[in-house]
Amino acid sequence: MILLTLWLVCYDTQALMGQQNDPASQSREVLQAMQRATEFMTSHVAVHGGYVYKVTLDLKHRKGEGNATPTEIWVQPPGTPEVGSAFLDAWEATHDSQFLDAAQGCAEALLFGQLQSGGWADRVDFDPAGKNTGRYRGDRGKSRGRNYSTLDDDKTQSALRFLIRMDQTMNFQDAELHEAVEFALERLLEAQFANGGFPQGWQQPVPPGTTMKASYPEYDWRTEGRIKEYYDYPTLNDGLAGTVTATLHLAWTTYQNPRYRDALNRFGDFLILAQLPAPQSAWAQQYNSQLQPMWARKFEPPAVAGRESEDVIETLLFLARVSGDKRFLEPVPAALTWLKQSQLPDGSIARFYELRSNRPLYLTRDTYELTYSDADLPTHYSFKSRSRVNELEARYQQALTGQHTAPRGRSLKTLTRDAQQILAARDEAGRWVTDDKGRSVTQTSGRDPSKLWLESRVFSHNLRRLAEFLKTATPDSRSTP
Repeated sequence: MILLTLWLVCYDTQALMGQQNDPASQSREVLQAMQRATEFMTSHVAVHGGYVYKVTLDLKHRKGEGNATPTEIWVQPPGTPEVGSAFLDAWEATHDSQFLDAAQGCAEALLFGQLQSGGWADRVDFDPAGKNTGRYRGDRGKSRGRNYSTLDDDKTQSALRFLIRMDQTMNFQDAELHEAVEFALERLLEAQFANGGFPQGWQQPVPPGTTMKASYPEYDWRTEGRIKEYYDYPTLNDGLAGTVTATLHLAWTTYQNPRYRDALNRFGDFLILAQLPAPQSAWAQQYNSQLQPMWARKFEPPAVAGRESEDVIETLLFLARVSGDKRFLEPVPAALTWLKQSQLPDGSIARFYELRSNRPLYLTRDTYELTYSDADLPTHYSFKSRSRVNELEARYQQALTGQHTAPRGRSLKTLTRDAQQILAARDEAGRWVTDDKGRSVTQTSGRDPSKLWLESRVFSHNLRRLAEFLKTATPDSRSTP
């Protein structure tokens, strides 16, 4: 059986390679693989059209960021919005209604779980009595359920970006979808502070706030200044700068409503205000109402934040490009200097640097005590990451000259190779299956299905890449809608 499976995998690969001079045959095989995998996902894995992070092959165990119940789907990537976006990519490449129907299923699942506050939480529970069921619009969910729309980890933003794309795909003719997007965007604008920043989330419009420049706290930040509701204050945690910017920009370019453009520019103004004084000319993860670094969770101290600062630099470069306004470039040189000076001996950057001293700051695994040693770090959180300073500096130099280099599309040769590998990674039922360590499994017969996984991340990546192959290999071969 193993030899047979290996032969089939080799045959698939060789067949695709042999078809390189026959785009029609090649594209048919790729399309059939996309259709077969999508059919299994929509018929067996989806819950009310939505998805979690991963499901065991026997469909009995489901996970998001934690365990998921049989009635839950996940909003946080790589959950429902990411899968829905992959379906839209497949639809745009093929105009096969199967993919549009699958994307509509994702959209309907998200509309069901839109909170009365306008955005989304990490998950949607379709059980009215579920532990995590929120206070959804249209009197759905729990009347006293959670109603906290969150921007943490790209939750509300990813849902909105997918639904905006879906709205445009439907030519803005789906009244329920269009109204839900407008409602969410309106609530997002109401959540913006006077200084242009955003909180981690909201239940109602936020207070005005102040427009002062960022500064260091004058009290002993190690023991003072902790606020339980830190999430009500301006934050840049977990890539919020980039994801909020991408969402507002997509809203502006799709709907041409100047309020979305103005909110985008005001957020850029906030990023300028939030830059800390020299020589630590970078950004914190979390700020208080005086725009001073503050504690968030017990493992997130007031500090200059390496990864968030890189995200802000990237965001400012994007804003300068799409707006043509050079003021968004002004904070970048000093921030790049700080990044270069703050690299660790191995070339990485720390998540946190102590205020004023700029020493890399860590916490211990069990007791979360502040330390300068990285010998006993918690394992659930990234305290170091690869430095991107060289890439960001190159992009800044391009921005100075106005010669922004557009991302280059992958060549047909590269896409063909990728398609070969993706086809070869399927199991005998045409699914992409992984083991507990995330490794591809092509022979699932005889394996324990409770220890094998169907991952939304893997499915979405493969579907998008195959769609890209089809658009490049046969750009005029889409079926009629």
